[in-house]
Amino acid sequence: MSIIRDITVKAQKYLSSDEILLFVGARQVGKTTILKQIQGQIQLKQTDKTVYFLNLEDPQYLELLNESPKNLFKIFTIDLTNKTFLFLDEIQYLENPSNFLKFFYDEYKGKIKILASGSSAFYIDKKFNDSLAGRKRIFNVYTLSFREFLRFKGEEDLAQKDFKKHSLSEEEKIAIYYNEYLIYGGYPRVVLVPIEEKINELREIAFSYIKKDIYEANIRQEDVFYRLFKILASQVGNLLNSHELALTLGVSKTAIDNYLYVMSKSFHIQLIRPFFQNIRKELTKMPKVYFSDLGLRNFFVNNFDGMEARNDKGALLENGFFRQLLENYEIDDINFWRTTSQNEVDFVTGGKMAFEVKTGLLKGQKSKYKIFVKAYPEIPLSFVTLDNKSAKIGNFPILKPWEV
Repeated sequence: MSIIRDITVKAQKYLSSDEILLFVGARQVGKTTILKQIQGQIQLKQTDKTVYFLNLEDPQYLELLNESPKNLFKIFTIDLTNKTFLFLDEIQYLENPSNFLKFFYDEYKGKIKILASGSSAFYIDKKFNDSLAGRKRIFNVYTLSFREFLRFKGEEDLAQKDFKKHSLSEEEKIAIYYNEYLIYGGYPRVVLVPIEEKINELREIAFSYIKKDIYEANIRQEDVFYRLFKILASQVGNLLNSHELALTLGVSKTAIDNYLYVMSKSFHIQLIRPFFQNIRKELTKMPKVYFSDLGLRNFFVNNFDGMEARNDKGALLENGFFRQLLENYEIDDINFWRTTSQNEVDFVTGGKMAFEVKTGLLKGQKSKYKIFVKAYPEIPLSFVTLDNKSAKIGNFPILKPWEV
């Protein structure tokens, strides 16, 4: 039996609604497994419902449905007097997926409930137009969260713990697992194989599955795309300057912007925007870049050393904490603060909390953040580190990255 993902549980709340449920994310993050888990739970708990599963990578079915959505009734015998759950895997392969879904929603709402998955979200984004407004609910599927990672490691009890309330031995175990999570990431296949096989699995993801994203995006300069990946991996947490990247790689800024769009919509990288209230003093248009999966990031910098042996551990820990925030906040609610005089706080979430990530803490560091505290006294600031020896520095709480 597969390990239940958090998003599987979340999606169950919407099975009784009429909305189309769409699960989008990078390849190999477990979207098909999630669909199968939901399918199995429906068949177990709602035995009076009919359930069908269709993989649209099958060229025969794809040709039929591209010819006409109504050909679905040639594939399955659907009883319209009873509610049917239809699972469609890899729906982006349809020539016009939005029209297909709109047709079934408008014609068979309440009779056919569609749950669909799609890789390469940039591809879906260009085809899923406003005709689906009010008809769909989108679930972004990422690689495993740290709690899911623990479950995949067989640590179900530890995964359910309040990470702020545990024993010293439990904290030591969490720290060991978190170090592995920072190094190899959360792709399910990577998590489940032995240490000596993890790099090969990440290589397969990088050069086989990402290549499909490149192909479907009609990107011709594959080598430039991969060189950009390596540059971004070495610059996580830094401001992203498309013009400088274009000069470095010898292509146009338009090409760079397109590559970044593809990488972002394929869920490989995330771009976060600045937080500001005083536009004149604070506004910078450039975003910061982070990787959605830490293992993939480390593959592109070719570094799988443990934290203590790394010269990039600050950037890696910052990216790891960003990944933690991504489990609790929408990407638009994760920002950074930076003034024109380069005062900076790593993360501001929902305009309500601020976090500064540090690999080591110095007693005098708190003075560096007086400008932010004075400008935003209503936004509490916390330090995030792996090395805290106390609960606070001055009035600032200190957190472990997994405690948020």
